[in-house]
Amino acid sequence: MSVRTIAKTAAFVTAAMLMQASLASAHGFKDCTTEAKDKWKPEKDAEAAAVAAGYTVSKVKVAGTCYEIYAKDKAGKKFELFYNPVDLKLVKAKDDD
Repeated sequence: MSVRTIAKTAAFVTAAMLMQASLASAHGFKDCTTEAKDKWKPEKDAEAAAVAAGYTVSKVKVAGTCYEIYAKDKAGKKFELFYNPVDLKLVKAKDDD
């Protein structure tokens, strides 16, 4: 094997490992809307939507183009809730236990 072939192989393996690591670290859902941020409703409105749905909210943050809400249901089970920030519809609920 030539030095050039070894270098290309090493670069490919490194890139593949970095891609896999980034996918493994992504723990949520990040694509809720394509609308511009000036069309988004306030975070507190997403929190209110989760509370109205029966959740107890512990944290709200922006994740990609979603509002990500850390919450517990009435039974105390943990969830990550992903809301569309434009219409405040629940896009995904991920069991976090």
